[in-house]
Amino acid sequence: MVLAPLALVTAYLGGWPFAAFWAIAAAAVLWEWNKLVTGAIWTLAGPIYAGIMLLAPVVLRADPNHGFFAIVFLFAIVWTTDILGYFGGRAIGGPKLMPAVSPKKTWSGALVGTLGAILAAIVVARWFGAAALLPVASIAIILSVTAQVGDLLESWIKRRFGAKDASQIIPGHGGVMDRLDGFWAAALVASIIGIAHGGFDDAARGLLVW
Repeated sequence: MVLAPLALVTAYLGGWPFAAFWAIAAAAVLWEWNKLVTGAIWTLAGPIYAGIMLLAPVVLRADPNHGFFAIVFLFAIVWTTDILGYFGGRAIGGPKLMPAVSPKKTWSGALVGTLGAILAAIVVARWFGAAALLPVASIAIILSVTAQVGDLLESWIKRRFGAKDASQIIPGHGGVMDRLDGFWAAALVASIIGIAHGGFDDAARGLLVW
């Protein structure tokens, strides 16, 4: 309830407030990572993980015409996937998605989260005037699945090192990594798609305009 409005406000402002917000998030993630992991290879991976947390959203937001749209689009997909996946899984139940890594997640929750993300992405796209809804839906599927993979990846890392949460920096919600694991993965893939289609200068347009 605190981070989401602040993330939206800084996304709207862009520029240094947005960069500062994600720089702080990346610094917190690096601190949590270094507390969580042990071993030389794992320690070296921390700056890469944290660097992606900073650079991926900043690259997307840098586009003055489509940057804010891209970030809201990304938030809508990740947040809807997370929220509807949780409630859908609890309501429907069924087979577990990956019980050895995350015992509570179900295939039904993953499906509900992805379907919700498609609808959320279409609503955001309509709001911003995007016309080509098939690419929007396709990207929503990719990013929703990616966000869930990012969540599972972080769960696996925590289990690997015997931790329940990355930290207790957010009372009742664990650490910054715990809140941003899905966003981290989705932002990485979104920026790769955007850069591949539109180049570094127009990554947001490359993500959204087809």
